[in-house]
Amino acid sequence: MLYDLRRADVRVKWLVTGLLATLGLSYVFGAAMVALYAGFTPQSVAATYAGAEMSMPMPPETTMVVQRPMSMAEFAGPEVHTVDTKLLIQDTHVHVPMYGLIAAALGIVVVGLSLPRRRALGLIALLFAAPWLDFAGMWLTKLVSPRFAIVTIAAGWAMGVAYLIVAALAIHQMWLSPERG
Repeated sequence: MLYDLRRADVRVKWLVTGLLATLGLSYVFGAAMVALYAGFTPQSVAATYAGAEMSMPMPPETTMVVQRPMSMAEFAGPEVHTVDTKLLIQDTHVHVPMYGLIAAALGIVVVGLSLPRRRALGLIALLFAAPWLDFAGMWLTKLVSPRFAIVTIAAGWAMGVAYLIVAALAIHQMWLSPERG
């Protein structure tokens, strides 16, 4: 084992705890953002990514005002957030490297846990595979079929579950289990 979080200096434990708390907070707000803009059902995710292209280029090159009459029924209907190809390119460009850094940071935590080698390797693989599958699902939903929305949903849940496993194991081993001699 390269290092053991159970026996690590309290400064390392505090660093890892701060990292896990910060990432946990970002996951909570990430889930809230998904709930607001894409939802958690295959139908809502498909509407977001396979839906019509946005009518205004992102970012707008000019300012424009569009006025049209709306009925009260239109106000009551659900607002569907759509992601066009340009925005999906931008999101992929920003999120994939960040997910890679998050997976690497969590993977370094996994290396310090007392886990059998295969479980650690599987957990590290999940930390990297889930975000890849998340964006693969978005792109496949956009370019191939709305049925691929389920890939995005499953991958998003896999990212959350992988984080929870790492966080729970790390907190338990660092703070709640006795240090090994």
